[in-house]
Amino acid sequence: MAVEELERRCELGQPGKPSLLTDLMGDPLARIRHFMSHIMLVADYGGEIVGIIRGCIKTVMSSNGKANSQTLKLCYILGLRVSSSHRRMGIATRLVKDIESWCKSKNAQYAYMAADCNNVPSLNLFTKKCNYLKFLNPTVLIQPVGRKQIRLSSRIEIIRLNPKLSASLYRHLLSGSEFFPKDIEKLLENKLNLGTFMAFPKDCTWKNNNTFHLPTSFAILSIWNTKQVFQLQLKGVSIIKRLACHGTRVIDSMTPWLRITTVPNVFDKFGFHFLYGLYMEGEDGGLMMKALCNFAHNKAMSDDKCRAVVTEIGQNDALKAAVPHRNKYSCKDIWCIKRLGEEDHMKWWEFDPTVDIFVDPRDF
Repeated sequence: MAVEELERRCELGQPGKPSLLTDLMGDPLARIRHFMSHIMLVADYGGEIVGIIRGCIKTVMSSNGKANSQTLKLCYILGLRVSSSHRRMGIATRLVKDIESWCKSKNAQYAYMAADCNNVPSLNLFTKKCNYLKFLNPTVLIQPVGRKQIRLSSRIEIIRLNPKLSASLYRHLLSGSEFFPKDIEKLLENKLNLGTFMAFPKDCTWKNNNTFHLPTSFAILSIWNTKQVFQLQLKGVSIIKRLACHGTRVIDSMTPWLRITTVPNVFDKFGFHFLYGLYMEGEDGGLMMKALCNFAHNKAMSDDKCRAVVTEIGQNDALKAAVPHRNKYSCKDIWCIKRLGEEDHMKWWEFDPTVDIFVDPRDF
């Protein structure tokens, strides 16, 4: 309960602006529990928990721009919180140092973290005090879940792939991406995975048991149900703005033919579906990906309290043009990395930041 209370006090947002509250629904380990090796450290000050940090160990594939991939053991650091009344006391720095020591004990080669590009205090802590380097600037794309089903083209076939075939396809198509998880099979078999789906033209003769003779145009993605891990709530919004947002939904329900842009109810607790493993190929690959994303939107409509469909892609990824999203809600992340222990020849942070990345939904 003390950890949850601290989470509530450390709402995400800029001072004087709306903030985003994260509800872990009674499980402070919810965001790291799906990794075999994980930890949460707390800072105690006079019998009161005033700081927390979480970390998990994962093994990923990396090509670093080369033809042959290799495996790397990483520690992902997340969920750093310090009570506002106990900041500027070195607590956050101590928590980072202690969790780095744990990372080293697990033989992690690198530690990395992610933060919103506007989270200056967190970025300054990691880059200026803890010697992390900024090395990726991915984009978070957000599509609110509307009130109406999106019509799907009758010329596009969408099928669900079983986990075994999905893993085989991902290893064939994306194992050269940075951060590709070595345990992809375990990820796809997780109960939070809502399925892997593939779209291709209906006149295609592809048989879904052939990994190496794929359609000339196709797209693939998987859906993760983050709502079962944590929920969000937007706070600090004026009653006038809340009424205006509610008004868009009322008007849309009364006059659907106007097709006005509505704002979903994000003022009560809500969840979202995260799209990962996105890949498209061929002349009509973009159309296939758009159809898959619209399919995911329609699927999210049937999930109570699911208010958005979210994904994260590399900063110059061609997927951005194919994935439906609203620029107003989308944002940029900054990933920072640090080599643990002795230097090596690889210098992972020097790879081309425009390369493809695989965003693990367990990290988000």
